[in-house]
Amino acid sequence: MKPVTQKFEEKAKETLLDSQIQKNLSGLYEGFHSARIQASSDTADWEELQSKGREIKEEVINNLDKYLELLESKILSSGGAVHFAETAEDATQYVINLAKKRDVKTVVKSKSMLSEEMSLNEELTKNGIDPYETDLGEYIVQLAEETPYHIIAPAIHKSRSEVSKLFSEKIGTSETENIETLTSEARDQLRDKFIQADMGITGGNFLVAETGTLALVSNEGNGRMCTSMPRIHVAIVGMEKIIPSMEDLGTFLRLLIRSATGQWISSYVTMISGPRKSTDVDGPEEFHLVIVDNGRSKMLANPQLREALYCLRCGACLNACPVYRKVGGHSYGWVYPGPIGSIVSPMLTGLSDGKNLPFASSLCGACKEACPVKIDIPRMLLYLRNQLVEGNDYPDQRTSKLWERYLSKCGAFILANSKLTNTLMKSASLIANIAPFVRKPFPSSWKKTRESPALAKKTFVEQWASLELDSSFRKKH
Repeated sequence: MKPVTQKFEEKAKETLLDSQIQKNLSGLYEGFHSARIQASSDTADWEELQSKGREIKEEVINNLDKYLELLESKILSSGGAVHFAETAEDATQYVINLAKKRDVKTVVKSKSMLSEEMSLNEELTKNGIDPYETDLGEYIVQLAEETPYHIIAPAIHKSRSEVSKLFSEKIGTSETENIETLTSEARDQLRDKFIQADMGITGGNFLVAETGTLALVSNEGNGRMCTSMPRIHVAIVGMEKIIPSMEDLGTFLRLLIRSATGQWISSYVTMISGPRKSTDVDGPEEFHLVIVDNGRSKMLANPQLREALYCLRCGACLNACPVYRKVGGHSYGWVYPGPIGSIVSPMLTGLSDGKNLPFASSLCGACKEACPVKIDIPRMLLYLRNQLVEGNDYPDQRTSKLWERYLSKCGAFILANSKLTNTLMKSASLIANIAPFVRKPFPSSWKKTRESPALAKKTFVEQWASLELDSSFRKKH
């Protein structure tokens, strides 16, 4: 999909006026968010797990080259193939070339956010290859020709009736709002695709360096079907998903699953270490791992943004965020919505193109509190806001005008001088009381429907001094 991050305000307004989507989004807090709180409360060593997970991610990200080399050697020794893709286009081309060489006509996919970065479905279709999403939410979104709305619940914006009408229009089923019937209809449609497919494409929740193992977490079993039934399995994974050992995997499975859905463990945890061995009952004849950069190295190189690569893609920050719960996923205009998306998307698509996203936050800190590896999202949002205004690290992405920066510097100078600030505040109060029309609404985004309150005749400093004097007088008498 092409990024449209610059349309945040427009899409947000549309979503706020959509009563059905507002109703659907209202369930996030009582659903996933409350379940996460309960699961973390029931885990006695939760804070210890969080700290341990953060330490592991920090170690890996700071030594990424070492772990990537170890991972590559293990996968090659198991009979798999590894391709390092610098860009989304590189990764897409590798997959398409492989599919053409192996005469692949049908591809089944298990949810991969990274394939959305690559616009993979669109590119496969252009090359005469039919891709089918097999996660139920992703399948619904694909039929609707839309993009995922949420990291773990891609079709959360759709009501039962909308899904029913969609199935009726696209696959010819009878309309019904019975969830079991709708699920059964989707299963019937996808069963033949699993049998026909020559290639399965998945994402990956974790890559274990010491064993060359890909770990997939799911609740529908489609991930296991995609990795075992087709003769070729291609895993497309961001370079930040690597972890050192199988012992560490146990830590991260607990953190990810309990933060994402509040489950103690998901229905399926699938681990793949290369293609099928002679003693295996099933599995692919070929295993290809595509490790993608696509702008991640830019975040890695910036100490201010590096911890964004710690993200487990659990969606907990989305569920906790009061902004996301109102504006929804499509407002963010690209693959990654919510608080973490407001950092990742602008850095991968262009900071100035996504200039509204770092400001799409109240900075309440709910995202940081919910994060299983304690990513300080508010700090990074403030950093990106600063870059959009000052542009010290990203001057080419700066969106503020010269006069705006000059005015900000003047404001900072005034506020740093208490006497000057008090003098100007007194002047402002006098002017506002003499000419009250300055308090009336005028055409700006904030003041269109609001009248400013009257300014106090005395400044805060003067009022405080009076309180202290009055208090001292009462004590003496």
